[in-house]
Amino acid sequence: MTLRNRELLNLLGVGALTATGFASVYIARQEVVSTASLSYAAFFVALFVAAHMVLRLALPNADPYLLPLGGLLTAIGLTMIYRIEPDQAFRQGLWVVIGLVVFAALIFLVPDYRSLDSVKYILGILSIVLLVLPALPGLGRTINGASLWVGFGGVVFQPGEFAKVLLVVFLAGYLRDNRELLSMGSGRYGVPSPKHFGPLIVIWGGAMLVLLQTNDLGGGLLYFSIFLAMLYIATARWPYVAVGLSLFALGAWGMFQIGPAHLGNRFSIWLDCSWGMSAACDIFEDGYQLAQSIFAISSGGLFGSGLGQGVLLTPEGRPYIPFLETDFIFAAIANELGLAGVGALILLYLLFLYRGFHIAMLADDGFSKLLAAGLTATLAIQAFIIMGGVSGLIPLTGITLPFVSYGGSSIVANFLLLALLLMVSNHVNRDSP
Repeated sequence: MTLRNRELLNLLGVGALTATGFASVYIARQEVVSTASLSYAAFFVALFVAAHMVLRLALPNADPYLLPLGGLLTAIGLTMIYRIEPDQAFRQGLWVVIGLVVFAALIFLVPDYRSLDSVKYILGILSIVLLVLPALPGLGRTINGASLWVGFGGVVFQPGEFAKVLLVVFLAGYLRDNRELLSMGSGRYGVPSPKHFGPLIVIWGGAMLVLLQTNDLGGGLLYFSIFLAMLYIATARWPYVAVGLSLFALGAWGMFQIGPAHLGNRFSIWLDCSWGMSAACDIFEDGYQLAQSIFAISSGGLFGSGLGQGVLLTPEGRPYIPFLETDFIFAAIANELGLAGVGALILLYLLFLYRGFHIAMLADDGFSKLLAAGLTATLAIQAFIIMGGVSGLIPLTGITLPFVSYGGSSIVANFLLLALLLMVSNHVNRDSP
């Protein structure tokens, strides 16, 4: 079976699961079977079959599993958002359409992704500009204490979602050019010279500025973790990771002590409301979201209460957990599908991780290798940060669960990431024996 036929067969399986999910939620809501739920699933399948045709025409040798994995994650998100708020599911569906249009446009307009290497510094500067935009007067929007959004008229988006993709492209080119210098070691254990820690210090300072500017721990942690992951892949030097993590921990502690109150509250809530809820956790005020999230996850049990059957909404139809469809959608999945459901969700991310790193290992040039590894690590790190936050493993952050959470900026940026990864895999598979 050819790669594209295998992909199409997988997409049909994704379509069947999507139809089952939408039908289950619709039955739980209306107690009848309706063609409306099946029409949503049919439209969803048609979108991804169109994306499949784009790959068949432009990237015939691309990995056959990445698009179905992205489709299944998107379907899980749409199903849960439809269960929480049908109107938002409709808007999310529109963003999926836009994301797939951008996905196709990138594939057709950039026939050779390696040409991005020649403009890496422009892309790096653009990523910095995107991160600075929320701080500009008149443009920035602060929501729930975090300044992550930019508004133009009635359109509000999160530029940091696109900055992370541009940052990976820049780092892939920069680290490929400087890996020999950064890999140089001295001493008994081959520890790099202190002068080689310069780029690490600069990026750390940038991460602290992002953290201070946006009041969001997740953004700073995500961008700095992407850099550390790619730096280790490029150099295989553990001191960079050790020093980098120590610097970030020290910087985060400093922000906790002297920074904005929003950051201090996040740490206090995490310390009081997770790892054994203490009497200091005010579950009716600041700690309400995290406490409710942990309750929802724990009450899901092994197999959950079933799609549409969980205790997620009040009798008036409002979510028990604020921002359930964005930051806390993982808790909703755990409540209705149980440990088995979230275990399957994590397995999907692990499969994506496996396919992405497999592509990176097969790549025969440094830029392709670092680009594939960086894009894959970005998605994995972001998924870990948000799942760890809503379950109390790490302090709660405001970033989205890739492909699953509600949000236009996130879904479009993730499809850009997916397109780039498929372009690398097409090149790798075409040139391999």
